[in-house]
Amino acid sequence: MRRHLAPAALLLPLALLTSACGGSSAASSVGSGSGTDGKGSVTLNVGDQKGGSEAVLRAAGELKNLDYKIKWSTFTSGPPLLEAVNAKAVDIGSVGNTPPVFAAGAGSRITVVGALRGGSQGEAILVPKDSKPRKAADLRGKSVAVAQGSSAHYQLIASLKQAGLTLGDIKVKYLQPADALAAYTSGSVDAWAVWDPYTSQILKGGQGRVLADGEGVVNGLNFQVAAPSALNDSKKAAAVKDFVERLRRAQGWVYAHPDAWAKVWAKDTGLSYEVALASVNRSNATRIPVAIDDALVASEQRIADTFTSLKLIPNKVDFAKYVDRRFNDDLPPSTTAPRPSKES
Repeated sequence: MRRHLAPAALLLPLALLTSACGGSSAASSVGSGSGTDGKGSVTLNVGDQKGGSEAVLRAAGELKNLDYKIKWSTFTSGPPLLEAVNAKAVDIGSVGNTPPVFAAGAGSRITVVGALRGGSQGEAILVPKDSKPRKAADLRGKSVAVAQGSSAHYQLIASLKQAGLTLGDIKVKYLQPADALAAYTSGSVDAWAVWDPYTSQILKGGQGRVLADGEGVVNGLNFQVAAPSALNDSKKAAAVKDFVERLRRAQGWVYAHPDAWAKVWAKDTGLSYEVALASVNRSNATRIPVAIDDALVASEQRIADTFTSLKLIPNKVDFAKYVDRRFNDDLPPSTTAPRPSKES
């Protein structure tokens, strides 16, 4: 039986919204231009996503007094953005914890230069309110939609492992978010492993409940990833350092002004204000800047090894070769607890 959980029109904004957490994408690796900020002889080419770095920096007032230019390019998700970094078309961009692992596995020339750690309640396995499963172990034999190679993919694997199951114990349906959303709401799949703001939309719309979330099973990391060629240019490296510092300050602004950021984010992405605020309180505002350290590298290495063992990454990844610690400054360790979620 089909479950018509919400009018299709209410779901359209999120069909247009992808995430840095996303895995493989059919999108072009070339981003669309969206303007330039600042002045000076150095231009930093920044890859972005809708409702991403440009929006938060502008809202926080962090695009003022730039002594270099930022040329923005917009991408649909993390993987094509990192393709552009590898091709030297982009100097730096922000993505989730999984795209760098897959890029490294493909031999891409990328370097992680900054990190944020946030809460993982937004990384969730969702089921309809009236469904029988009450815990991850109940997914045995059930169909679950997930974006292949995404952070949600890893969260699903880890949650199943905690429950004594593997991917072989469920029916995995590899679907990108727009298709997964349609499959979930029509009843074509039993569950959906996904991230915010999709999680917040489903919960705010009364379309489901959380079977398991990422707390304690995923690392909650997001990264700023740069092209090695930019880091080898002293002037661009200085711009990268300044840009990363501005993003850190903007993250503090988000925590202090969740309502204001939710309004900006909703306008930029087409989300409702209610969904945007729930996602900000559950996920975005919990993030804190952390150091790129041994614990961070080890955590990402576990993700890489997991996907390698499943033969989803063709080559063994040594994640330590894909980080640059020079911009750590006096940041706290990567294991530092994120800010608590304000959303229940």
